[in-house]
Parts: sequence; C-alpha cells; structure tokens
Amino acid sequence: MRSYRLGYLMARSAAEDISAHSAAIEIGGEIERFEQVLRDLEQGDPMRPLAPPRDPEVLSSIQAIRADWLQIGRPILDDYLQATDRTHRFLAVSRYEQWIPGFVHDIDRLVQRMERNYAFSANLQRMFQIALLALALLGTIILIRFFFVLVIRPLDRLYDGIKRMAGDDFSVRLAIETRDEFGLVTRGFNRMAEHLQKLYATLEERVAAKTSSLEARNLELGLLYEVAAFLNEPASIETLCSGFIKRVKAAARADGATVRLCSAGGDDLFLVAQEGMSAEFRACEHVIHRGQCVCGKVLDTATPIVIRPQRPPPEMSLGTCTRDGQQTTAVFTISHNKRMCGVFNLFFREPRELTRPEICLLETLGQHLGVAVENQRLRSRERELAISEERNLLAQELHDSIAQGLAFLNIQVQLLQDSLDKERPEEFQATVDQIREGVQESYEDIRELLVHFRTRVNQTDLDSAIRASLDRFESQTGIATAFAIHGSGTPLPPDSLVQVMHIIQESLSNIRKHAMASQVRVVVERDERGTLVEVRDDGVGFDPVVPSDQSGRHVGLKIMQERAGRVGARCSIESKPGEGTRVVLAI
Repeated sequence: MRSYRLGYLMARSAAEDISAHSAAIEIGGEIERFEQVLRDLEQGDPMRPLAPPRDPEVLSSIQAIRADWLQIGRPILDDYLQATDRTHRFLAVSRYEQWIPGFVHDIDRLVQRMERNYAFSANLQRMFQIALLALALLGTIILIRFFFVLVIRPLDRLYDGIKRMAGDDFSVRLAIETRDEFGLVTRGFNRMAEHLQKLYATLEERVAAKTSSLEARNLELGLLYEVAAFLNEPASIETLCSGFIKRVKAAARADGATVRLCSAGGDDLFLVAQEGMSAEFRACEHVIHRGQCVCGKVLDTATPIVIRPQRPPPEMSLGTCTRDGQQTTAVFTISHNKRMCGVFNLFFREPRELTRPEICLLETLGQHLGVAVENQRLRSRERELAISEERNLLAQELHDSIAQGLAFLNIQVQLLQDSLDKERPEEFQATVDQIREGVQESYEDIRELLVHFRTRVNQTDLDSAIRASLDRFESQTGIATAFAIHGSGTPLPPDSLVQVMHIIQESLSNIRKHAMASQVRVVVERDERGTLVEVRDDGVGFDPVVPSDQSGRHVGLKIMQERAGRVGARCSIESKPGEGTRVVLAI
C-alpha cells in the first residue's frame, strides 16, 4: 500500500504539474512513513506489538526488500524529486511503474512466509497448551494421591496417638515409616510420650522434691524477715549483734557463732557478741588485729570464705578454733554501702559444706546487720548533735538573759558596797531598789526559760499552742493579745512546729522586756505556697540597723534567725522607733 501510494503521488504531481516544492513535501513525508514501517518490521514495535518471526528465510526476505528499496526504489524517488521538467518526471514515473510490480511481489511472498510461520507457531502453542492442561490434571491427581499418603495418613496416626495419650495411655508409640518431616514429628511424639511416661511415674517424687525446695526457700525468707524485723527494733549495738547471732546460729545449725566489729580506725576487730564459744576463745580473741588472722583478711577482699581449721591456710595465725575442736569455720562480712563494718563467724564441730544459696543468704544477713549497726551509730551521733545544739541554744539564751542580769546585779552590788563604805544612805536605798528590780527580772527570765524548755507541741496543733502561749503572756503581763488564722494548708513537720513555737515565744519575750506595748497580734496564714506567721506589737520599736551590742532591744534576734534557718524558713524583722515591731516567719 505504501509503495502504490508513492507511485500514485508521483503520477499525480507529474500530470497536474504540481510544483516541485509541494511534491517534495508530500512525497518526502510518505517516504519517511514507508521507511518507518520497514524499520518496525525489522526491529519490532512493542506498542502494537509487531515483530518478525525469527526465521532465516523471513529475515533474508526482509533484508532483500530493504536492499531493493535502497538500491532501486529510493534512487528513483530521489531522481523524481530532483527533476526540473516534466519529461524527467514522467521518465522517473515510468521507471517506478516498471519496478514496483516485482517489489510488491517480493512483499507478498514475505507476508505469506510470515503468515505460515505464525500459523505454525500458533498450532505449536495450542499443542503445548493442551499438553500442559493434561499434565496439570495428571499432576493434580498424583498430588492428591501423594497428599493423602504422605500427609493425611500420618496426621490420622498422630491424631489417634494424641487421643490415646489424652486418655492417660502414655505407653502409646507410633511407627516411623518415613524419614521426612512427619518422620521427625513422629520421633518427637515418641520422645514426648516416653518423657511424659517417666514424669508421670516420678511425679510424686518430683512434687516432694519441689515441696522440700519450697520449704527451704520459705525458711530462708522467714529467717530473712525475722532478722530484718529484729534489726529494725530500737536497741543498742550489742543487743542487736547478740540477737542477730542467736538467730543465724540456730538457722545455720552451727555449734558456735561470733560477731566482730571494726574499731574506729579499722585496724582492730572487737568481739561484740558470741554464742557457744569457750572462755578460752573469748579471752584469746576478744581483740584481734585486722591482719592477724584470716577473719581480718576477709575485710580486704570483701568475699566470704569457708575454711577447715584442721588444715589451716598460711595466713591463719590463731589456733583457738583448732583447740575448740572446730572442723569448719565460715567468715562473712558485715557491710554498709560497700564499707566494711566487721565480720561474723559460724563454727561447726563437724565438716560442713555451705551451698551457694546459703552463702548468698548469709551475705544478705550480714548487709542487714551492717545497716542496723550504722543506723545505731548515726542515731547516736544525731542525739549527740541535738544535745550539742540545744546546749548551744541554752547557753545563748542564758547569756542573753540570766548572764546579763547577773552582770547588772554584780555592778549594783559593787555600787552598794561603795555606798556603804562612803556612808551615803540615799545612794544605798536607790542601789537596793535597782538590785531588787534586777533580781525580779532575772527571776522572770528563769521562769520564762523554764516555760520555753517545757513546751511541747502537738504534731498537728500549732494553733492551740499559739493560743496557750498568748493566754499565758496576757495573764503574766496584762498586755492585750489577738490571734487570727487565715486559709488552710499542709501541716508542718514536728521539728518545724517546735522551732516556730520557740521563735514566737522569743518574740513575746522581747515584747515583754523592751516594747512597752499595749497590744500584741499574731496572724497565721496558710496557702499552697506554705505557712506565714506574723507577730506584731504597737510598742516603742527600735532601729534594726543599730548593732546588737549597742542596743539591748536586740536580745534573742540572732537565736530567732538560727532557729528559722534550721528548718529552712526565713525570719524577717521590721521596726521603726515609735512605730512598733513586726516579726514575719515564712515557712
């Protein structure tokens, strides 16, 4: 069709005398489309799809057609397009008409060859499809048969075996007929049945063994709980060590036991408690040096050891254990936060092997004892520190009240002696009056200090304690008092309550001594941020900038600041001469 189309265009353009340019455009486009079809035929077109058969005759025919086109057809068309007159054009058309029948005939033969090749391929494909369908049916039948033989039957045998085993028939065994996966499953089933049969036969023994193990664990837990509960009771270090070693000795079924604690420097070990040991042992080993025996060397390694005194190690220099007839000695550390506090020993008159769980339990008990000993030491230090602090506060308060009063009385006595020596009765009477006032003021100071030291505050009743103090203050001084409470909040800790009460009492004492006030007001405000206590009077006031050694009105202010800082509070004092004083405590 493309070949005849080209001949038609050549003849028409020659007959109608169409311009060479227009003919070249139209014929050139057709030539390009013709050659594109020829290339698609050779190379194939995946979009159609179109591809020539891979047959030698077909491929050679395509090559022959292309050669004929390039050698004869295309040159004729080029001559036509390059012709300048109608004569040359008609001559090119005539040549093309002579050439085109043979070219088209070659194309027809190519198409026939391709059709025959396609038909053969289609028939061959159909035969293969029929053969594959037959093979698929045959394979399906064979697969079903093999599935029944290789899967269904083995599963049925396994199912029967499982039903028999569910009926407590643990003697069931399956025959192993194959070596495939079902053979492995069958062997596994047989092993499982054999294992279950053995387990069932020894079930009572296993239950008894597990029960015994649980009883042992319960005993360990009971001992651990008993020792921990005992060590948490308030007692002296000697009492704690004695009770500890009694319980451990009884639990371990030992013939003797000791507890040794390190000295302050850590060089010596002191025998604090013992059970079942001879008088010779207590006398010889009451104090041993840290490096003198293996017991002391355990502290360096922090690792428990079990030794045979009859075959002592080289570092065992003491022979008391051997003379006491001990066959086994176990040494365990007493520690707290990886710090060695001492060791405890267990002695056995018969050879004894301690298991790993027993050693771990005894190590844990040693750590509990170390915590208890350290807690007792910390409590002792805390009591000493509390006593020291209270003594310091007592000394400060005595200095600020009684000592100053006694110093004043001492001066007045000297003045009285001077008046007597010089026989001046008028000065004598004035000095006696001042001495009487000083003695009365010192007496009142002592009573006030005694009231302060005996004050006890309920852990949650700060308000009642403040009311009681204000009532007592008003009855003693005649100064009117008022108390107000605003808001609510979290109760203060007991130590904070005590310090707050002392600060309030110190403020009232300063008002009594120096303020010359007619009214005192105390306000307690509570909210989510904390507690605010305010003590205000309408007295003469003072200048807080003046150093305390130059103003008697600063008595006790330093103590109030110290008490506030002890509980993390802030105590501020606001005052001006003639405008009263305001003490604010923020907790």
